[in-house]
Amino acid sequence: MGWFDGWFGSDNSGSDPLRRLDPKLREYLEKESPVKYNTPTPQPPQPPQQAQQEKQQQQQQQKQSPSDTTPQPQQQQQQQHEPPAVPPQSLYPDGRYAHLWKTYRPLSAIEAETKTDNEKLTDVLEAFKERKAEIGRAALENCAEEQFDWSACMKSGSWTARMTMCRDEVRRFERCYNAQSRLLKALGYLSVHGRDPAVDEEIQMRADELFHRMLAQEREVEKAREEGRAVPVFKPLLEGKTEVAGPAGAVTSPGAYEPSEAIVASWKEKLAKLPPEDREAEEKALRAEHRAKAELAAQVQNLWQEQAKKREARKAEGKETIMDRFSALAGSWSGPKST
Repeated sequence: MGWFDGWFGSDNSGSDPLRRLDPKLREYLEKESPVKYNTPTPQPPQPPQQAQQEKQQQQQQQKQSPSDTTPQPQQQQQQQHEPPAVPPQSLYPDGRYAHLWKTYRPLSAIEAETKTDNEKLTDVLEAFKERKAEIGRAALENCAEEQFDWSACMKSGSWTARMTMCRDEVRRFERCYNAQSRLLKALGYLSVHGRDPAVDEEIQMRADELFHRMLAQEREVEKAREEGRAVPVFKPLLEGKTEVAGPAGAVTSPGAYEPSEAIVASWKEKLAKLPPEDREAEEKALRAEHRAKAELAAQVQNLWQEQAKKREARKAEGKETIMDRFSALAGSWSGPKST
């Protein structure tokens, strides 16, 4: 019955599986078995008083040495404020080869210091061109649906539509692209270099939202005219003056680069040729474009002033070059004058 007791677990004291064997057989198995079995020795249970005393001693030790547990948050804060041993470019963030990274400098910082004046000027102009190209790409993304309809019409449209080169679809796409470009410029899309891309993405989504709101308002106006009702009046899409963060992170209003009276007059002539619903966005887009050009001119002016200071410093040290003399002569004839 001992085997059945072991199977069904009726024996609760079965800590020694060899206890029921014959002593001689048990001795033989202990000698010949490759696996040595050590019989566990039962430990007497602790009296309740002794267990309670040990628990009290542990509690007293924890109370007497609170410094072992409390400074952990402080140590974590100190580790967070301490600069990393190695820059993020290292493949070993645990601090290995930290002595090799002490003099490390990013390639972009080194290139910025070694660039010539001509290269700096080229970077400013290229950044302005890239900004305009990015505005066009963002407008195309917002007009993806209209572009798809135009493409589908050219591939599988009706015979009449293809005979007219899908004129209606082309007009809808052009209207979307022009309106989206105006709204993106007016809202300050990519107006700050190095800004968080999430901000420009929000501006792109806002421009798309305003465009579809404008289309919904136009449909309501047409429906009211067809039904002979009064034309509803809507709030302007772009209320107030848009504030744009400057290059240094400061916020500057559009009034910082006010256009001249001649420029405003040319704008009025251009706005008069547009539909009334497009004039507001176009005016703010023109102002944003004028502000971007004024900032570009200010950056170029600063570069010219820096070049002039370097030439004066070399001249004072007696290290003036032929190019310095030529640049000074050309600047005296047609160089930009500071206002």
